[in-house]
Amino acid sequence: MSDLKPGEEAVISGYTDELKYLQLMEMGCIPGEKVRLLSRAPFGDPISIQIGSYKLSIRKSEARNILVEKHSEDTRSLQQA
Repeated sequence: MSDLKPGEEAVISGYTDELKYLQLMEMGCIPGEKVRLLSRAPFGDPISIQIGSYKLSIRKSEARNILVEKHSEDTRSLQQA
């Protein structure tokens, strides 16, 4: 997920770190969920993402543990709250 550009959407497909997956799932990063990268902080960390109807800020190190498949639908399909 850390390689997405602002505005890009993807679908969460899994995790690289089995020790972090529970924490990420508790934050709503569930496989099959659509996610959009909203913005990056000035030096790239943290990043702001949208999952469903809520926004979440996570560290790039956490985002690297989330495997995604880029989503090809219109990037306006998730409404910003």
